[in-house]
Amino acid sequence: MSATAEKHSEAARPEQARTLFGRYMLPDMSEHPCQVTNLTTTGATFLTSTIPDIGLPIVAYLEELGRIEAVSGKAVPGGFLISFALKGARLEKLESRIKWLGGGSPKGDEGRRHARFEPRDSQSQITLPDGRVYNCEVIDISVSGAGITVDVMPSLGTYVMLGKMRGRVVRYLENGVAIEFAKPVEQAHAAAHR
Repeated sequence: MSATAEKHSEAARPEQARTLFGRYMLPDMSEHPCQVTNLTTTGATFLTSTIPDIGLPIVAYLEELGRIEAVSGKAVPGGFLISFALKGARLEKLESRIKWLGGGSPKGDEGRRHARFEPRDSQSQITLPDGRVYNCEVIDISVSGAGITVDVMPSLGTYVMLGKMRGRVVRYLENGVAIEFAKPVEQAHAAAHR
């Protein structure tokens, strides 16, 4: 077995079971949604309808991983392969994050600290630290956070205002971000949004 194949097989154990959502940008600045499978410390499979040529630089925003740089590889059924184009400390940080994801934190409602529900009025606004304001749609909300669809993708850890609630971006969703509120919202206030 070659060293590369060995590295792929070594990294492929728990991480490959996860499917993440995200989007990627091609050199022509076009953005495309994708699902990420077969995630290893050297690359992944992007499931998408837009298949780029081999060897193109790609910038992707993936839930729970954030911004990554990659290079497009060969087409596979339903998408294409990518290999990470990071070096040094950035690559080590990504590898450590992938291994952490492989350890598995519970997903879905059973892994949530607080019940989530759909708000009655889902239209809101997100304000970035530099004062820019974007319209967004609240997918779900709880006393500890919210999931929103929005056209911008602030960096993980960025503090934002969702309406009048301050929080920070904790992960990427398929078409938006998940925000953890700085202070838990009063249960009555959260319920009022139902």
